[in-house]
Amino acid sequence: MSRRVKEFIDIGDFSSLDDLIAKLVTVRESLPNFAEAEMRLKGDEIFGRKLTISYMREQTAEEAAYDERYAEAIRAAQKQMLGRVHAELSKMPAARKRRAA
Repeated sequence: MSRRVKEFIDIGDFSSLDDLIAKLVTVRESLPNFAEAEMRLKGDEIFGRKLTISYMREQTAEEAAYDERYAEAIRAAQKQMLGRVHAELSKMPAARKRRAA
């Protein structure tokens, strides 16, 4: 099963508008058609600013293998967490009143 994952590209070193435009054009041309790319400015005056481009891409075979390998452990952890949440909610007075009614 193929799925999409979010990828990020940071552009931190641009000295002129022409350099920045050239980098952005290069990035845009390399993106897949379904990418749904977004650009944000991150950082501040102290640590510096950078443009971050996020986009969707197809999952690689290696990533899919990792997902498959750990899928059962992730499901078990999620099921355990759901059980804890249900147990905590059942201890709350409002939950007991609703069940009794």
